[in-house]
Amino acid sequence: MMVPNLFIVTIIVFLLVRMVPGDVIDSMMADAGGQFVGATNIESREALEKALGLDVPVYVQYSRWIGGIFQGDLGDTLWGYEPVSDKIFRRLPVTFELGLMSIIIGLLISLPVGIYSAIRQDTISDYIARSLAIVFISVPSFWLGTMIMIYPAVWWGWTPPMELIHFTEDPLGNLGMFIIPSVLLGMGLSGTTMRMVRTMMLEVLRQDYIRTAWSKGLKEKVVIMRHALKNALIPVVTIIGFQIPILVGGSVIIEQIFVLPGMGRLMVSALSQRDYPIVSGVNLILASSVLIINLLVDLTYAYLDPRLQYR
Repeated sequence: MMVPNLFIVTIIVFLLVRMVPGDVIDSMMADAGGQFVGATNIESREALEKALGLDVPVYVQYSRWIGGIFQGDLGDTLWGYEPVSDKIFRRLPVTFELGLMSIIIGLLISLPVGIYSAIRQDTISDYIARSLAIVFISVPSFWLGTMIMIYPAVWWGWTPPMELIHFTEDPLGNLGMFIIPSVLLGMGLSGTTMRMVRTMMLEVLRQDYIRTAWSKGLKEKVVIMRHALKNALIPVVTIIGFQIPILVGGSVIIEQIFVLPGMGRLMVSALSQRDYPIVSGVNLILASSVLIINLLVDLTYAYLDPRLQYR
């Protein structure tokens, strides 16, 4: 189902982006000085449309774009005539690093807290952990990001780095640049995961085989980590897979706030300029990533539960 899903998504985005109000040809002519705006120079307008491949119906444009993909070509940008693949693959490592760090931080928060909250049910620690999860879910990451950008600059004259620091050049500087936006995104993801981990752990801990493990005199660490956690993680893995699209959407705003040159900022810039090839190319990469990650989530079920078999 990945192939037809990806095909449908590309068609929808390809059509919707062309419904955005405004005309890229008018914008280009206005940017050239205004002498080409309107119908006063219709020959130049038609020549520009033909040069950009916008003089044919939408279905012809889509067929050309799909044909280029099978040849490894995502087309050229409308502004600057630069290969779309070059622009995307320069921005992809930024978004990938931000997303990976956000997921890792979210799991480092949610798994230990959720497990501890379940094994210490209805204690003060449990109430604090549940309240913390609600706070993480409720507080918008973009609001926290905005506050972090404004108040430290006003009070202490400090702002996060605004220029990208590559990991190969300065690993510590790179991590310092990404840690704050990653924590903000990870906090939002950890709230839901934390509550799911607690719920599933409580359900598993009531099973007969867990009581048998306790009756055999096994240590609490062994019972929790070897017998309970693996079975409790199956629904949690599903939740993590569902959070990937949310993470992609959240990274667009976070990249704008912290001036990170990732795929999100590229998409926003392309939409404002009506640069259709970039929008379609970024959508293709992101949609493919989400589908592949969900496939990996499904395959993970067989590892967590050996009773599952895929044919």
